[in-house]
Amino acid sequence: MTRYSGRCHCGFVRFEVEADIDHARICNCSICHKRGALNFRVPHDALTLHTPLSELTLYEWGSFTAKDYFCPHCGILAFRRPAALTLGERAQGQTEFDGWAVNLRCLDGIDTDNIPVRHIPGRDIAFDA
Repeated sequence: MTRYSGRCHCGFVRFEVEADIDHARICNCSICHKRGALNFRVPHDALTLHTPLSELTLYEWGSFTAKDYFCPHCGILAFRRPAALTLGERAQGQTEFDGWAVNLRCLDGIDTDNIPVRHIPGRDIAFDA
């Protein structure tokens, strides 16, 4: 495992993550597409926050189960809690994830141009009614 330091653009949000990064996730849902984050999922205890969540701006949308944490100063999304699975995803046998999605673009020393990409069809997810 490698330990990475991370921060937002202005440096207000600071964190560390321990991970073996072998890919990046690019989601095509409306918000992920527009923000352009390259995410990598890590277990809950792999992320160490140096800036308390209470000092960040929280955005929730869609199913209101995902938690997107933004710097209140520069607006960068450094990490997020992914959404809970929909009933359709559960029916397909997908496993619930209880961790963090870290924006690889916020990690120091990562060459994002050379990381394999997994495309996530987020725009095709039908939220439960």
